[in-house]
Amino acid sequence: MDWVVADVVGIHEETPTARTLMLKVPGWKGALAGQHIDIRLTAPDGYQAARSYSLSSAAEAELAAVSVELMPDGEVSPYLVRGVSVGDQLEVIGPLGGWFVWRPTQLEPIRLIGGGSGIAPLVSILRTHIQSGNSAPVHLLYSVRTPDYVYFHDELMELTAKAGADVTIQYTRQAPAGWTGTVGRLDAARVTTWAATTEPTSSTYICGPTQFVELASDALVAAGADPATVRTERFGGK
Repeated sequence: MDWVVADVVGIHEETPTARTLMLKVPGWKGALAGQHIDIRLTAPDGYQAARSYSLSSAAEAELAAVSVELMPDGEVSPYLVRGVSVGDQLEVIGPLGGWFVWRPTQLEPIRLIGGGSGIAPLVSILRTHIQSGNSAPVHLLYSVRTPDYVYFHDELMELTAKAGADVTIQYTRQAPAGWTGTVGRLDAARVTTWAATTEPTSSTYICGPTQFVELASDALVAAGADPATVRTERFGGK
């Protein structure tokens, strides 16, 4: 697999500090739900920096979609969020990854836990689940700061409805008016309570910041989940 030059053909602003890039990648044949691509930038002096970004597009989508959160001290994300325009080109390689993936042939229930931009690969799973006609039950737990920072805000509820998914949102700082759920940082007790409403035979996919992922996965295993069924994807500065 080699680096190729992809065209930026679409941009959707997700939150005040994040956007989704739609990329037309030469030779793209789709990806497994949950995979990622690497994006590489090259400075005029030849210095290169590359970062991994999870795909949010469905497995068989013609375009590769990645959602990027701005990291103020990052080397790649500031340019992708503030500098890239439609018509620009980016060096990419992928799809990559074979562990944090979901296949339509999997018939067991699905638990999805995302923190912030960690919702991206889970949306890929939701989209692929819908397109494949898979009937496995889906449960989504999404932790996000405020309503303004909900990724895929315009379509998340539509996607989860089509997938027949049970959705729980945990606002950590501020909830919308009329909110009747809890507000505050996701903790082990909250994860355990949520997991108790789902099928114990579920395969679980958790994506988010390292501390978030470790808390959620540890809580599930402590509550009796088989570690072999819990798949995790962590991210840090980009």
